[in-house]
Amino acid sequence: MSEEIRKERSPGMKLLFAALVGFVLMIPLMMVYALVWDRQDQSNTAQASINAGWGGAQVIAGPLVVVPYKTTEQQNVEQDGKTTVRTVEVERQLFISPTENRLESAIEPKKRRKSIYSSVLFEAEIKGKASFELPADLERFGVVREKLLWDRAELRMGASDARGLTKGGKLLANGEALAVQPGKGPAATSGQGFFAFLPWDGGERLEIDYSFGLRGSRALSLVPRGGQTSWQVASSWASPSFGGDFLPEDREISDSGFKASYTVDKLALGKPPVSSDDLGPPQIDESGKANLYSSASRYENSGGGQSLAVTVGLVEPVDLYSKVDRSVKYGFLFIGFTFLAFLLFDVVAGARVASAEYLLTGAGLVLFFVLLLAFAEVIGFTAAYLVASGGVIGLLTAYSAAVLKSWKRARFIGALLVGLYALLFVLLNLEAWSLLIGSVLLFVALAGVMYATRGVDWSSVGRREAVE
Repeated sequence: MSEEIRKERSPGMKLLFAALVGFVLMIPLMMVYALVWDRQDQSNTAQASINAGWGGAQVIAGPLVVVPYKTTEQQNVEQDGKTTVRTVEVERQLFISPTENRLESAIEPKKRRKSIYSSVLFEAEIKGKASFELPADLERFGVVREKLLWDRAELRMGASDARGLTKGGKLLANGEALAVQPGKGPAATSGQGFFAFLPWDGGERLEIDYSFGLRGSRALSLVPRGGQTSWQVASSWASPSFGGDFLPEDREISDSGFKASYTVDKLALGKPPVSSDDLGPPQIDESGKANLYSSASRYENSGGGQSLAVTVGLVEPVDLYSKVDRSVKYGFLFIGFTFLAFLLFDVVAGARVASAEYLLTGAGLVLFFVLLLAFAEVIGFTAAYLVASGGVIGLLTAYSAAVLKSWKRARFIGALLVGLYALLFVLLNLEAWSLLIGSVLLFVALAGVMYATRGVDWSSVGRREAVE
């Protein structure tokens, strides 16, 4: 009879090897994270291609009355090596904001696809009424009434992407139709839009009726000007996002769509009713999501030259790339809990798990995220989650039966994975509570491991087994 002496690794060494394999698996997990970013970038490129022939995120501004005027200013002139100051007459533009502007917007959403990608487009019908009055104390704003050139007065409307103005526009001044011309929009829309020469001399109240159709994608924003702006917006899109510098006073959201109403007063805008400067474009999140910038810091950085705006975004109800991205960040927990279960079966129950078996199990866990991304682009996130998790759970449960030499133990691994994937799905849908739920469950898991391994001698060298 011969005896072969074999030394088994200590529990501490088994823990170290499992941890090293888990660390190595972080590399493919990071590669999956990069893959999600790349696919999202391709999706954005495809959406930009879809929007190219339709129109981008739209910003509307106006109506705005613009009147040239003469004024004098002092200029430094160098002549014969000497600098002299002379007074010259120059021409400036006076921008007159409405004392009241009331408009309504009806947004009809549309979805267009390119391969497996889609983009949210819209057609909007915009109509409104605005009133203008020349301030009685105009001279206090540095403008002499007699210097105004009323024969060149203009009424301007703005749309930031003129490609969307496919249905034309109508402008009426005191009930009289005006001849609409392209271009010369307010600076808030980068000069895009349309205008009309205005037969007004500032002596009486001016009533403007306007309407136009507008095509765009993802978001519609309004730049309020003047005394008081009231905006009523409605759509059949059930997943709006309200952002910008002002939130709606009232809003109703249901499965059949949404309605929202805004009222912005002149004091909230912080700008005079007439000015020789036209405010530039606002900062808009063109994804249609709520803007998260600070108005105070924006003015500090820009010198107060940008317009304020309110934004209504038509966002996708399920942003699959953001959900897959968040799920990948929980990947190390899947690897950690599964490896921990294998380690406990090894150390406490006597099942032997090799490093290669840890590695193959971890590869299956990482593959889940690749399957989730691939299927989500085709069949949607929820269905993809069920398919990917079901496939990986079945694969690893069957493999665990061979590794742990017991279907009873394999069923435990399967139940653990079902619990983990169910928990992840809940965390992805309860973003506000994810940290609290996750931290409590980690505490419970750590307590369970401490209890299960309370009698393990982690520093023991091992045991000898006699094999005949």
